[in-house]
Amino acid sequence: MNGKRVLLIVGGGIAAYKACELVRTLRKAGASVRCVLTAGGAQFITAMTLAALSEQPVHTNLFDLKDEAEMGHIQLSREADLVVVCPATADLLARMAAGIADDLATTLLLATDKPVLVVPAMNVRMWGHAATRRNVMQLRADGVSVMEPDEGPMACGEFGPGRLPEVDAIAAEISNHFTNGHRLAGKHVIVTAGPTHEPIDPVRYIANRSSGKQGFAIAGALAALGARVSLIAGPVALPTPAGVRRIDVETAREMAATVEAALPADAAVMVAAVADWRAEAATIKIKKQAGALPTLSLTENPDILAGLAHHPQRPGLLIGFAAETNDVLEHAIAKRQRKGCDWIVANDVSGDVMGGDANTIHIISANRTESWDRLPKDEVARKLAEKIADALQ
Repeated sequence: MNGKRVLLIVGGGIAAYKACELVRTLRKAGASVRCVLTAGGAQFITAMTLAALSEQPVHTNLFDLKDEAEMGHIQLSREADLVVVCPATADLLARMAAGIADDLATTLLLATDKPVLVVPAMNVRMWGHAATRRNVMQLRADGVSVMEPDEGPMACGEFGPGRLPEVDAIAAEISNHFTNGHRLAGKHVIVTAGPTHEPIDPVRYIANRSSGKQGFAIAGALAALGARVSLIAGPVALPTPAGVRRIDVETAREMAATVEAALPADAAVMVAAVADWRAEAATIKIKKQAGALPTLSLTENPDILAGLAHHPQRPGLLIGFAAETNDVLEHAIAKRQRKGCDWIVANDVSGDVMGGDANTIHIISANRTESWDRLPKDEVARKLAEKIADALQ
């Protein structure tokens, strides 16, 4: 971390005392650290302590006249290589997710164009609350890296997930950011995500339950490793991950044409749940008639994955997804061979996976199968992106 600049925002909570040790650890590793102490954080540690450890002035007030005469909060937010929020309380996570800027810390976070890492610490029930889970999901969708808290005894006497990770683990995560941030620099990766909608008439369509969450998370994770990512998205209402070029499509044929136009690519990750069939769409709304049922004549859609496998500009690494409801491994192994891709990522979608926030997957290649059990979709994305980087390097 020699020469790296870290802006550390210290939130309120008993774990704030560990921020002091984090400053010492980062500086020992060669980084420079500037600190922002929130009003809550100041209830547990002092600005003088952080100033002595960092050998830098500590910032606490958005309306410091000297700094703000030079738009100091903008300068602070832009001059760091990485912004770290540690500890990140439930309140601070909520304000970040909502885009609130009512003090120096949240204003910096809204104004920064640099990567952000948050390290949550809170009571186990607060961490597990639906509002906190929703806020964490939103932050991750916005491109913020969120460390998972440790599990163990807490100052309040309860036990469970919510403890601040050990300082060495936080420092390692920061170091990994600087080490891995450019692993895929210069690589172009195509990612497809979401469903396709196949019109029946001007108001109806054939579709499926894909939410696009896993594909969007994978696109964001690849971009975080420095890849140039072309995200070809079906009709979903998800924010575009940071650093990703997004192209919206509706039908399978539009998706196939857009994938073709995005070539060449070093890798392609075909996560989208593409409709297998389409109907000949009526030009006007099909009216309901008593005693008569409409007849749909279905035509097979283009097979995007198989088409890429045999394309003259085939990506060097081609990854398909197999969403199955039964005999998951057997169907996925057969699909990999049939489609001609390098890996198939298989999962069981008979439960709450489509639209849910967790996934159990099996990565099947020519000579091995690797399984990851019930992980958050953003964690699946991070691990898969690392695996793709290993393969491309």
